[in-house]
Amino acid sequence: MNNLVQIKNLSVGFQSHNKKSNVVKSISFEIPKGKTVALVGESGSGKTVTALSILKLLPYPAAFHDSGEIVYNNFNLLKLKQNEIQKIRGKNISAIFQEPMSSLNPLHTIEKQVNEILMIHSSISYTEATTKTKKLLSQVGLENISERIKAYPHELSGGQRQRVMIAMSIANNPDLLIADEPTTALDVTVQSQILDLIQNIQQQMGMSILFISHDLAVVKKIADYVCIMKDGEIVEKNSTENIFSNPQHSYTKELITSQTKKKVFENHSDNSILQINELKVWYPITKGILRRTIDYVKAIDSLNFNLKTKQTLGIVGESGSGKTSLVLAILKLISSKGNIIFDNQNLNNIGKNKMKNLRKEIQIVFQDPFSSLSPRMTIEQIVSEGLEIHQKKLSKDEKKDKIKKIIKEVGLDYEDIHQRFPHEFSGGQRQRIAIAR
Repeated sequence: MNNLVQIKNLSVGFQSHNKKSNVVKSISFEIPKGKTVALVGESGSGKTVTALSILKLLPYPAAFHDSGEIVYNNFNLLKLKQNEIQKIRGKNISAIFQEPMSSLNPLHTIEKQVNEILMIHSSISYTEATTKTKKLLSQVGLENISERIKAYPHELSGGQRQRVMIAMSIANNPDLLIADEPTTALDVTVQSQILDLIQNIQQQMGMSILFISHDLAVVKKIADYVCIMKDGEIVEKNSTENIFSNPQHSYTKELITSQTKKKVFENHSDNSILQINELKVWYPITKGILRRTIDYVKAIDSLNFNLKTKQTLGIVGESGSGKTSLVLAILKLISSKGNIIFDNQNLNNIGKNKMKNLRKEIQIVFQDPFSSLSPRMTIEQIVSEGLEIHQKKLSKDEKKDKIKKIIKEVGLDYEDIHQRFPHEFSGGQRQRIAIAR
């Protein structure tokens, strides 16, 4: 088999607060030319750290390698100097990351950002780069290109932003594309479109893909080979067909079984915890200096439902269907009309002070954990913030015990994480922290 990249005995560790932690432990695998290899595992298993090692994007010198080689074109990438690896990034090896909103520069237009990656690796003018950028955006299925190219990232939907990221990643015809959970934050319809797009581009360009995911259904669809990671080690690797038809390791069997488990529905209480009656969320369209309202975008129009105690209700829909507007209206973070009855109280009829007391009873976990966690606060400060607002009578020791218990409940180690910051964690770990908060 003709391999494009070989990872040999790779170890990755981090030095933080006078403490060393080994995150990836002597792993080895190959990425064949023109094939897709999937790294699969739960949050914190070392998938993203492995991928970032290939591009030397880890926070060196806090990050270090006790052992290992990453061989590409007969070069050990780990031995390359900064100016040497920069020539490879974005040209020979490129990446799509999990959170496109965090990956794109909010201050620059799409045109400028795609043009930049073209101009860094080739001697072309800005006008020539713009022409190529338009072709790339058309190739990845972005519509209204003349309008979108002048837009800023926040003006695009999640799916559109991810298409822009794909356009940037294939701009210089790379040999290897690293796709780090590229569809996690997207709705199911858009997720399927992005996966099809990645596969079509791979067939056209003949590039290899390192695909990182925790979703076995997605992996089964897109990958040729699978490596299962647990606690920084590869516990099993094989062809996709063999992994799913004949798994060998107990952890692999557990992952596959967990995907096929059916939820057992229990009898719920007849008491309603939340009732939505004739809810409307309309966003005004304004015009002129005086911002005169000329029309409305009807995000939610006369919505009704009833949620009972201990019941889980799924709200499903494509981007722009009103899901987030509904949640923000329930939290009274945006204005709405109609009745939002929580625990026999109409939230649209109560004042700010009473609503503040109710907020501890209605909590939210946002879609993008990186944007919802303060980069300047430690994990302990983030998790304790709600306790300081709503449970002021707790002593310092009681508060610390509660924080330790909550962090353990979401599958994290208090001693390992409490003095660290959000950027030091994977996307899945950040979401666990958001749940703990």
